[in-house]
Amino acid sequence: MNDVALAAGVSLKTVSRVVNGVDYVSADKLHRVTAAIESLGFRRNEFARQLRQGTTATIGLVLEDVADPFSSTLTRAVEEVAMGHNHMLLASSSSEDAARARSLIESLDSRGVGGLIVTPAEGMDAAFLRAQMASGCSLVLVDRPVPGLESDTVLVDNHGGAQTGTDHLLRHGHRRIAFLGDDERVYTAAERLAGYRAALEGAGVGRDDALVIMANPAGDAIGAAIDRVLALADPPTAILSGNNRWSVRVLRHLRDRPRASVPAMVGFDDFELSDVLSPGITVVAQDPAAMGRLAAELLFQRMAGDDSPPQRVQLRTTLIQRGSGERRP
Repeated sequence: MNDVALAAGVSLKTVSRVVNGVDYVSADKLHRVTAAIESLGFRRNEFARQLRQGTTATIGLVLEDVADPFSSTLTRAVEEVAMGHNHMLLASSSSEDAARARSLIESLDSRGVGGLIVTPAEGMDAAFLRAQMASGCSLVLVDRPVPGLESDTVLVDNHGGAQTGTDHLLRHGHRRIAFLGDDERVYTAAERLAGYRAALEGAGVGRDDALVIMANPAGDAIGAAIDRVLALADPPTAILSGNNRWSVRVLRHLRDRPRASVPAMVGFDDFELSDVLSPGITVVAQDPAAMGRLAAELLFQRMAGDDSPPQRVQLRTTLIQRGSGERRP
């Protein structure tokens, strides 16, 4: 900045005003400083500015997997809100590992982020997150709550969405409906399983746990597990897939089967190309972009000093009919 001031023939304070966008600089001086910046290739040192101001102008985001379509859409929405507040976003993946999630949160906090948006990994310690908040770190949970922790939380109606998807299959004549979901210890998976069971109970359909698989769809034994369910003496005529990863796994597994032997299907979560398959895949759609925007706005409110009681927001799902869930047994 001293070099710019010397080249422009102005004071260091004038250069500072131009660099920081302060209005009261004459047109002549603004032109001279801008020209000097251009000719010298000056770039403001953001790190030095942040040290001086005591803020990094960044927020952190910790999700299960930033590469997952749901997470990537949510991340982009958070990023747009952050940019609107002149903040940068640092995003990381916990890989559903509580120890890794804790390490990431500690690392982001040590870098001076203004706040954190976190999808808590299974087994995450409420006391640890409470201590982070007590130390002055603003926190918003997204997609899952943490039992025993009072904090802003943005969720989707997992129970109601799964119940809607199952009811849809029941209305089309299905009574043998399989449910394929993540590990039951995961909050969203447990809520969706409960919604599926509630729909069956409401329709007077007996519960058969042989029709349920609760596991990571990327596991090596998943293909064999799907085959066992499909080979039951009274096999399912329909499938409710618990998330988009399960939907893709099932479709790949069934692709070589004769059309007549493929069950009807409703997937929880929309996913890319689901509408161009034949038939298109009927889904219970979430809105991860809305979740990300809302979580980010809540975070910036807390960072601005809002000390009102924590909010727990639950967004609705939408059933999108495309053909796969409308086939009768």
